[in-house]
Amino acid sequence: MSLRQQSLQSSVVAKHIGESATVEVQLTTDPHLTGKRVSGQNFLPPSYSALASLSEIQIAQRIYKLHIPIRLIVTDKEIAKLLPGQKVSAEVQILRSKEPRVAALLIAKHEIRIESEPSRWARSLGKVRLGLRAASGTGDAGSLIPGMVLGDTSLQSENFRSDMRRSGLTHLVAVSGANFAIVSAFILWCAQFLFRTMRLRILATAIALTAFIALVRPSPSVLRAAAMAAVLLIAYATKRGADSLPALGFAIAAVVIGDPWQGRDPGFALSVLATAGLLLFAPRIIAYLSRYLPNVIAQAIAPPIAAMVFCAPVIVAIAGYLSPMSIVANLFAAPAVAPITVVGFIAALISPLAPVISSLLVTCVKPLAWWVASVADWAAGFRVLTIGKGLLGFVVAIIAIALIFLLPRKLVIVSVLIVLSLSYLQRFPGGDWQFANCDIGQGDGAAINLGNHRAIVIDTGPDPEAIDRCLKHLSIREIPLLILTHGHADHIAGLSGAVKGRKVGATWFESVKRGTSAQIGNAKIKVLWPDNGEYDPNNSSIAVRIDTPDFSLFAGGDMEPLTQAVIASELREVDIYKVCHHGSAYQDESFTRALGPQVAVISVGAGNSYGHPAAKTLTLLTQVSAKVLRTDVDGAIAIAAHRHRLKVRTSKGRFNFIRWE
Repeated sequence: MSLRQQSLQSSVVAKHIGESATVEVQLTTDPHLTGKRVSGQNFLPPSYSALASLSEIQIAQRIYKLHIPIRLIVTDKEIAKLLPGQKVSAEVQILRSKEPRVAALLIAKHEIRIESEPSRWARSLGKVRLGLRAASGTGDAGSLIPGMVLGDTSLQSENFRSDMRRSGLTHLVAVSGANFAIVSAFILWCAQFLFRTMRLRILATAIALTAFIALVRPSPSVLRAAAMAAVLLIAYATKRGADSLPALGFAIAAVVIGDPWQGRDPGFALSVLATAGLLLFAPRIIAYLSRYLPNVIAQAIAPPIAAMVFCAPVIVAIAGYLSPMSIVANLFAAPAVAPITVVGFIAALISPLAPVISSLLVTCVKPLAWWVASVADWAAGFRVLTIGKGLLGFVVAIIAIALIFLLPRKLVIVSVLIVLSLSYLQRFPGGDWQFANCDIGQGDGAAINLGNHRAIVIDTGPDPEAIDRCLKHLSIREIPLLILTHGHADHIAGLSGAVKGRKVGATWFESVKRGTSAQIGNAKIKVLWPDNGEYDPNNSSIAVRIDTPDFSLFAGGDMEPLTQAVIASELREVDIYKVCHHGSAYQDESFTRALGPQVAVISVGAGNSYGHPAAKTLTLLTQVSAKVLRTDVDGAIAIAAHRHRLKVRTSKGRFNFIRWE
């Protein structure tokens, strides 16, 4: 790996980071659409990403022939139609990549040029994948079937992917040992009708699995599962027994020797650990649970528990949280996995020849896919145990698991219950709250509690997943009034997450003008800006004052001194000031002093490149005796108010690095 790393760092392309070039590359993976991207206040155009092998590069009139792995990012939609093995050329910008296994990141400036057609083999495999995709239809259930059968997640929405991650069901759409076991069993069963001897059946199964690897694409978990399946098939064919643990050891060695970079891949690590948990720990759990539960239930519960225990340190290090509900979610989803995989596999194979029959087969298992999608949506609504990413989370998880094995069982159970209970009592936002500012990165998203799971929402931030998660924590199911202050991406890109599964009443955006007023429950809302003049987007932000019997609030989006000064003389003091433009340096002093807030809330992303909040603004807020709260430091912020007396609670306490979110 070290030699490979050195060769990449000393390659021709690595010596020209930051320069432009004309390149020809051969795709090694399917291009996939990246998620919606936001850069500050701007929406970035949709782009496609693929791994490729750089075969030719022209820089400063010199042409180099080579063979170097790179990552290619393209905005040209034509690349979505291409298959692995095809060659394309383009004008690119060479950038440094964070991926250790590639020499550089190439960003295509203009349209790509297709230099070769796909091979017959690639075209045939592509027809199978596209055929199943077409037969599966739309919706979460439809997008789940290609993922469970072929690992094709291209149809899945960002919200659904988030639900699958949060519920602990992502492994269902990552082709692994379970898929190989199901497909192998099905092919072996079919082979008995074609071949008389077991060796011929095993050979036919091996050939079929080789084609299956090409069909699903050789990801880390696929390679591990394929190596293990090969060992088990050989052992079965030679009648020497099939011991799974040595097979796993061989699979690890074979994959890492073949591709050393897999040793650093989190997906490969999770795949190996999950399999090890099933082999080593699941039998012990079954034996223990069988004393108190029916054997069928014990066998159903044991695998997800064993896999989660073994994978927990790596999951926490990567994601920063564990989902206890993932055990229940996996238990509910398990009965649907085999039927979807087998029927979907048959539908995929016949889709190029008989698309009508393929669609009919998919229709038969679609209710099961709907069930899995519903389980994911339900489980994602529960809180997860947040511990912290990186080394801290890894160490905490390792210590916890070690104590579970080393300490007396009763002491462990009591200790776990105490820790979970104390952390749950500290959950955000806890009990009563009237105003909350979500921690959604560099952007704005806040809510005013109206009671009965209803709230006024002001802006939705840049990330649908983040705002949806925040509103779930706040138990918001209905939004009688949604205020989108202005059209910048860091304020409205999360809209789909905010409205997901919630009833939305009126929406104020652009057309609302100064003087507009409304009352919802005991909350009186008055629009103080904009007027009918023409301003830049920031100074066209909707600014509102909200008054209730317990508190008053001012929120003005990204207003700057030009318009702040216009309304400064009309302002009265408020209890809570949602600081304009993320606390930037552009603030009118008379405007801030007129508001004179008890609490100033700044919604800002940690380590942002804009220098928000500005030291000058923080000083001004301190001078008006405001208690300053920042989402980059304090996390999400909840304020309980009673007769204008405020009590603050944040999601990032001093000691609560283990918390429910």
